[in-house]
Amino acid sequence: MVFLAPLLASPLILAAAAPPSAATASPAPAALSFEQLASRAEKAREAGRTEEAIRYLRLGLARKPSWAEGWWSLGTVLYDLGGYAEARDAFRRVAAAQPENGLVLALKGLCEFQLGGHERALDDLQRARTLGISRPEVMAAASYDVAILLNRYERYEAAFDVLRDFALQGKDSLGVIEALGLSLLRLPYLPSEIPADKRELVVMAGRGGFQMAKGRRSEAGRLAFEELAMRYPTEANVHYAYGTFLLPDEPDRALEEFRRELRRSPNHYLALLQIAFEQIKRGEYAEALPNAEKAAALAPTLHAARNALGRALLETGQVERAVAELEAGIRLAPASPEMRFALARAYQRAGRADDAARERAEFLRLDREARSARAGPQSVGGKSADGASPPPHQY
Repeated sequence: MVFLAPLLASPLILAAAAPPSAATASPAPAALSFEQLASRAEKAREAGRTEEAIRYLRLGLARKPSWAEGWWSLGTVLYDLGGYAEARDAFRRVAAAQPENGLVLALKGLCEFQLGGHERALDDLQRARTLGISRPEVMAAASYDVAILLNRYERYEAAFDVLRDFALQGKDSLGVIEALGLSLLRLPYLPSEIPADKRELVVMAGRGGFQMAKGRRSEAGRLAFEELAMRYPTEANVHYAYGTFLLPDEPDRALEEFRRELRRSPNHYLALLQIAFEQIKRGEYAEALPNAEKAAALAPTLHAARNALGRALLETGQVERAVAELEAGIRLAPASPEMRFALARAYQRAGRADDAARERAEFLRLDREARSARAGPQSVGGKSADGASPPPHQY
């Protein structure tokens, strides 16, 4: 793992244990005004006298609890020292005053992660990414924690999407590789929780996943997946992962890998769905129908299964059933452009022109929004414009 540098300048940490010199001895704090306390806190921070800075910050905040800059300074100092509980509470104060500040919310979320509050951390970090995080190094840490938490909560596709940006930037640290491997193998662990007997498997899958996330099927990726399938042919999701890698360029070989996964696990609904969608793409609707029906029965709350089943039903002449399945899919995923498009076609085939027009309009709106969101992704790494150091974090 790579440890990121402290959030604040390193002299602050290096001089943390140094006592104030006689020349800087202060009068009794009770005699100081708020302005004097704030000034002394800032000077102590700049000189690297951490404990003194913390003492003056706490005194200043006791005098003026609404001092947002003081809460920010206290939070960042304590974060660097590993005092995550108090740092979180300080960032919470700043976030209450500045609810649209993504940087503050991200640091609060990073504290929550360190404290084991994973659900709160995920909520904070996802919202922070939506708001925008002004420091790229904090964005990187937040994005990594979002990805590994999504894996932990079995939202593997969403995790892979977050990790894709690391791959596009060539960030192939062990932490990123492990997170990609967990996503591809659909294992609900944090990287720190990977069982020892599965670590090599996860890393090997992650190296293939890193190549796949770049968006091109390289020879390095092919070799990684071939070795994975050869060394771990009976492990869950190995053949499925290899199939997803092959599907864009070698669909026939991909179908064989999905079928190998099904021989190992007959109820692997994702493999069934991949086969069904490829058959629909080829116009093999009758062949797709039983695969889609089984997938929908196994995963009734998965909107993609309703999509595949609805489309297969529509093309085999079962229009009313198709409409019902696609309407069910819309209820599961109202913001899915693909579901709206499929339902518009089904309504048109059923003679419901007004409903079809409404769904087409909704499809166009959602598709525009999706394209706009993809057009401006935030970087997950790099150096901040102000030269600040990244937070202490592993990835």
